[in-house]
Amino acid sequence: MSTTTTPVPAKRVNLRTPDVMAAVQSQVESHYRSEVVERIRAAGGTLTVDGVTVHLAKQFGFCYGVERAIDLAYAARKVFADKRVFILGEIIHNPEVNRQIADMGVVNILDSKGEANVDDIGPEDVVIVPAFGTSVTTLARLKERGVQIVDTTCGDVMSVWKRVKQNAAEDMTSIIHGKASHEETRATASRAVHESKGHYLVVLSLDDTDFVCNYIRKGGDRAAFLKRFEGAYSPGFDPDKHLRRVGVANQTTMMRGETEEVQKRIMAAVRDRDGENGVKENYRFFDTICGATQERQDALKDMLQKKMDLLLVIGGYNSSNTSHLAEMGEALLPTYFIRNAGKLESRDHIVHFNQHASHEVTTEGWLPASPATIGITAGASCPNNLIEDTILRTFELYGVPREHVLQ
Repeated sequence: MSTTTTPVPAKRVNLRTPDVMAAVQSQVESHYRSEVVERIRAAGGTLTVDGVTVHLAKQFGFCYGVERAIDLAYAARKVFADKRVFILGEIIHNPEVNRQIADMGVVNILDSKGEANVDDIGPEDVVIVPAFGTSVTTLARLKERGVQIVDTTCGDVMSVWKRVKQNAAEDMTSIIHGKASHEETRATASRAVHESKGHYLVVLSLDDTDFVCNYIRKGGDRAAFLKRFEGAYSPGFDPDKHLRRVGVANQTTMMRGETEEVQKRIMAAVRDRDGENGVKENYRFFDTICGATQERQDALKDMLQKKMDLLLVIGGYNSSNTSHLAEMGEALLPTYFIRNAGKLESRDHIVHFNQHASHEVTTEGWLPASPATIGITAGASCPNNLIEDTILRTFELYGVPREHVLQ
C-alpha cells in the first residue's frame, strides 16, 4: 500500500540581513541608478541646455513597494544560489526590469491564462510572489508543496485584502474599482470570496458604475447584467441578491478622483434605495489608493501647470499607474507614452502606445523646434536608468551631446 506524505514547509530564511542587502543594493544600483536623474532632482527638477528645457516631475519612478520587491527578488537569487528560483508572473510591470530578473535565472511559471504551473516544484524550490500578490488558491497550492515562498506583495495591496475580507465576513459584496484582468485585482477578488463567504463585482469605468447604480435602484435584466460583466464577478454572483449590501474597494493604482466618484455614486444609489439609515447598514468604503500612485499623480498635476510643448510618460504599457499618468497628460497637451528611449526614433518619428487602440503607433513631426520645453514623468515601476536614457536621447535629438548634459 502506498502512502502520501505531506511536504514539510521549508524553513523560513531571513533575506534582509545586512550583508545580503548591502550586496543587493550594490547590484540594483548598478542596474538602475542614474546620475542625470539625481542631478536634475537636486536642481529642483529642471535642466536647460542649449535652449532645450526638461522638466522632471517631483515624484516619479520606483516607489518603496517596487524597490522592496526588486530587492527581495535579487536577494532570493543570491541567498538561494544553488536552488531553482521561480516567480509568479512579472515582478512589476516593466519589461526591462522583468528581463533583468529573467537573466538572473528566475523562471516565470505563470501560463498565458495567468495560472501558475506548480506541478513540478517542491520543497527544494523557491517561488517569488510579485508585488501585485497572488490568489488565495495559488498561495495554498504553493504551501501544500512545501516550497520556500518569498513574498514581495506590496503593503498597500494587502491593506485592500484586509478590507475585502472584512466585507466577506459581514456578508457584503465587494465592488472593486479596477481592471478585472490585472494581477492585483485578481488577487484581491480571491480574498473577497474568503472562505466562500463573499462575492465581488469588478467595475472599470464610471459607465460601469452607473449601470450598477441603476440596477441597485431599480433592478433590471439579470441576464443582461451578467453578460455585461462576464469575467468580472464571483462564481454564483446574482445581482438580485448580492447588490443588497456592498462595500467599495479598489485596485491601488487607479485614479483617486475616479475611485472617489465610484464610491459616491454607489453610496447615492444605496441611499436612494434604502434611505439614510440603510446606507449605514448596507454600504462601506475605504480609502485604499496607493500613496505612491497618488504622489505621482499630484506631482504631474503640478508640473502640468507649467507651459510645456509636450509630455513624455515612461513605463510599461501594462502598468496601470503609468497609463493614468498618460491619461492626465493627454487631456492637456501632446503626450507620448513610451516604453524606453528607443521609441524616440528620430526628430520626425516617435513610436508610442495608444491606449485607446491598445497598440503602438508612430507619430510624425512630433518634436517641436528649439527653444522647446519637454515634460517627463514615469510610473512607479520605471527605473531611473530608463528615465536617464530618455532625457539624454531627447537632448541628442536637438543636437545636444551627452557630455554637455552631464557637465
